[in-house]
Amino acid sequence: MKAELARPFGSFPEVLRKWSQIQPDAIAMVDDVRDVAWAELIGEVERLAARMIETGLTRGQSVAILGTSTVNYALVFLAAVRAGGVAAPLTTSASPEQLEGMARDSGARHLFIDAGKAAELGPDFMSELIRVPLEDIDSWMAPPGSRAPDFEPAPGDPFNIIYSSGTTGIPKGIVHSHQMRWLQFASTALSYLEAGFPVRTLASTPLYSNTTMVGFLPALLAGGTMRVMGKFDCGQWLGHAQSDRTTLTMLVPVQYQRLMDYPAFDEHDLSSLILKYCTSAPFSPELKREVLDRMPGGLVEIYSMTEGGVVCLLPAHEFPDKLHTVGRPAPGSEMRVLDDEDKEVPAGTPGNLIGRSQTMMSGYKNRPDKTNEAQYVDAQGGVWMRMGDIGRVDEDGFVELVGRAKDMIISGGFNIYPTDLETQLEHEDDVVEAAVVGIASRAWGETPVGFVVLGNEPRDVDAILASVNARLGKTQRLSALHAIDEMPRSHIGKLLKTELREMAAAKAALADS
Repeated sequence: MKAELARPFGSFPEVLRKWSQIQPDAIAMVDDVRDVAWAELIGEVERLAARMIETGLTRGQSVAILGTSTVNYALVFLAAVRAGGVAAPLTTSASPEQLEGMARDSGARHLFIDAGKAAELGPDFMSELIRVPLEDIDSWMAPPGSRAPDFEPAPGDPFNIIYSSGTTGIPKGIVHSHQMRWLQFASTALSYLEAGFPVRTLASTPLYSNTTMVGFLPALLAGGTMRVMGKFDCGQWLGHAQSDRTTLTMLVPVQYQRLMDYPAFDEHDLSSLILKYCTSAPFSPELKREVLDRMPGGLVEIYSMTEGGVVCLLPAHEFPDKLHTVGRPAPGSEMRVLDDEDKEVPAGTPGNLIGRSQTMMSGYKNRPDKTNEAQYVDAQGGVWMRMGDIGRVDEDGFVELVGRAKDMIISGGFNIYPTDLETQLEHEDDVVEAAVVGIASRAWGETPVGFVVLGNEPRDVDAILASVNARLGKTQRLSALHAIDEMPRSHIGKLLKTELREMAAAKAALADS
């Protein structure tokens, strides 16, 4: 299998099929309800793929998936790819309107949905689609022994669509190709095989998140075992890691913080851990240090975007003096630092980060305008991604982030755009002006806090907060709202969000005291 994974392009379904022949009885995936051996996994993926095609799935068409992460969810994801379709996992925390918009945008004919979301959304939600209960895929799939027609992916064929989080409009669908996913994960799987350790990964972030793909796809390409957790819980995570002898995992900073704060953390045996990853949100140097001190195995921070661009890697266990950075561009990645006029700045000077690599999105689904906005084209016609961050490069080539363009907030690993929340606040009749900032949160990494200037006959601030939060997705909701007499501004009229952050932090500290 090493030679297969070393190829510049290959077929995910074909690699998984070969693993099922090599180790048919080894466990491939497990959750709290069932475990699936490799031969069984391929059998069910084939039966699902065959049924998808029988019921109208065409090459390049999406399959929408909505629900809590389970083995069945993962099987549907893999089956969509095997059938020549496109896996389109939908964000469970999105509003019904957003979910409908994502499903329509994806062009899906099928919707695989679990009982919880089906009950929440009702029988009329996307009733024109072929709706299949995730808990009952066995009775829907083709008969045992069925195989889908052969599918040989082309490099540019779409593999999946990952929908961006944290917008009150319809999230943008980020399209990844088969080539992009192969270049991203086949080499990682190969590195596991060359290292020679057993691949047992624990996935505790949702399968609709691009973060989870780092643990999900390489582990299967390496013929390993993946445990799927439907919801992160410190006690359960530690129990699984100990009993499964987990060797690999991906966690976001909030999860690392919760594990470090968990009273019984040190009572668990995590000695089997070989490599831990982290991505998707700011990871403080202090927390990295604590994780290094208290959790066995290496720690690698990954800096990039779902859209792609530069990929920076920080093997924190190898560079303990660089914990304030996100590492250096990985092989095959390039980065530049530009000023606001898109001119390169001198080394060590903060500026807007742009990057490119072999692992970049094909574009936003149905949104060429937004694709163009996200890109930077250099004088030679080379395409780079605007990373949305302000950073600088030190004398050793390590990248330090010093700010975020457009004041984006990352809460629990999800992007929240303040302008979207500000628009919702300003929809309230008695709100004259609104601003939203992010402040540090032990529970979520960051949390959004709102400020409003009210009219002559203002409602109670708590009532405004409740009204706005009712319209927002779960990951976007404001944790607090404060009324102020006027917004702080500079002498040229620029809103001073730095002062608002200081005010929000002070009010939060007072409330906690």
